[in-house]
Amino acid sequence: MMMVYRKIWAVLLILILSVTVIAGCGKSGPGAGGGQIFRYALEAEPATLDPAKSTGIPESMVELQVFEGLTRLDAQEQPQPGVAEKWNISPDGLKYTFTLRANAKWSNGEAVTAQDFVFAWKRVLNPETASENAYMLYPLKNGQAYNENKATAAEVGVKALDDKTLEVTLEQPTAYFLGLTAFHAFYPVHSKTVIAQPAKWANDVSTLIGNGPFKLTKWVHSSVIEFAKNEHYWDASAVKLTKMEWPISDSQTTRLAMFENKQADMMVEPAVVEHERLKRDGLLKIAPYLGAYYFVFNTKAAPFDKVEIRQAFSLAVSREPLVNNVIKGGKQPAYAWVAPGLINKATGKDFRAEGGNYAVEDAAQAKKLLAAAGYPDGKGLPPVTLLYNTSELNKAVAEAVQEMWKRNLGVTVELMNQEAKVFFGTRAAGNYQVARASWIADYADPMTFMDVFKDPTNDAKYANPAYNDLVTKAQSTVDQATRMQAMHEAEKILFQDAVIIPIYYTTQPYLVRPAVKGYFWSVLGVADFKTAYIQQ
Repeated sequence: MMMVYRKIWAVLLILILSVTVIAGCGKSGPGAGGGQIFRYALEAEPATLDPAKSTGIPESMVELQVFEGLTRLDAQEQPQPGVAEKWNISPDGLKYTFTLRANAKWSNGEAVTAQDFVFAWKRVLNPETASENAYMLYPLKNGQAYNENKATAAEVGVKALDDKTLEVTLEQPTAYFLGLTAFHAFYPVHSKTVIAQPAKWANDVSTLIGNGPFKLTKWVHSSVIEFAKNEHYWDASAVKLTKMEWPISDSQTTRLAMFENKQADMMVEPAVVEHERLKRDGLLKIAPYLGAYYFVFNTKAAPFDKVEIRQAFSLAVSREPLVNNVIKGGKQPAYAWVAPGLINKATGKDFRAEGGNYAVEDAAQAKKLLAAAGYPDGKGLPPVTLLYNTSELNKAVAEAVQEMWKRNLGVTVELMNQEAKVFFGTRAAGNYQVARASWIADYADPMTFMDVFKDPTNDAKYANPAYNDLVTKAQSTVDQATRMQAMHEAEKILFQDAVIIPIYYTTQPYLVRPAVKGYFWSVLGVADFKTAYIQQ
């Protein structure tokens, strides 16, 4: 009997200790104790906070709070003055002259200079940096050439005329260039620190000097990141939060527990099974997220080197059942390539709404096309394998599409699963027939989608001179009506050639406490907390 009591007491003690630990992880509720303290449950440990080398959303999320480029996007995704207080653009659209704010400073109090931007941008382009973001700076004159060892750093079109004047020369007019300057690859970096601590500076609080609304005060890797208001920020008066505490966990369950235990005020991607409950409680929000989930054909691999086969497989996919029964999560079926949420400045209308839909669902026509190509009911068709990377969702979608192709075409498709790193390498090398893919916009312009398949290294191995010419036309003019029309025409060609099967447009489900105000989610997948505050 004594042993039973001991066991009961041991269990009670564990429970008490557990509650104590939970309570000790943070004050209860947003802005507890009357302070402006905000807690965001970060979904992954940042691999690096070096803007030149970071590629993931968790990295971008942190960097947006601690760095700032020449411009900063507003809630309508439009570039507004950031470090640059003003700029002039030459009549031919090739030269930008930025005037930096006199009071733009680093978090250590030193002035942000035009030379800091020159250093940072050339560092991204330097082939020795091996930055995956280098292509973002290709609009600069000789930017791509320098990155490919065909020009020198001195020939790149960026130079400091003085400490507060930055002159940028482009290869060709780029209508969305101002928007690009808000992207993390265009952030300045504190050159003295980067040079002195090249291996350490972006991964340690003691050496991470930023110029944004917040500064890092603590970083326990894989555990928590803490921020304080940056008193040296040029617009510090607009920053209401005094502190941010961001616990880190890649577990949806853990992040939800943090939120429900009031250890976090916001989190992304709660488990789909919890959505209805959280929605009823008024906690679930769905933010736009500029991206698409799709299947891509290898246009050089049989049998998908024939456009009729690609068209047949495309026509045989039904999106509504996929989204409603498999994907869920508030996703929107995709019937085109460019996602909604991008405004045509020439008309003030959404690019997607103007272009309409291109993807068609017609099982009967799919069967006819396959038969006309010599494979009635799939007979005689070379073996087909669908490639996807490890994920329960990816698996479920692949299995559903596999069944559709069997039912509508009579084709038995094999599924192949690979771990992410192997999968991306396989797809990039073209060692596949049809594969899962997704694309999230790098900047807020339709071109972030359209130039994917102009790139000669695109995963589809797709090349159509008519498509490329239209994209080039859109890239080389600042006339919004002309460039938007060119992109609409190019998108139509992409579907005539049946290069991809779009499945759904991405969204960003997140949880937030009602007291959190003043933030906004960008369609690029990051939230800006510069003007956030806790309603007391």
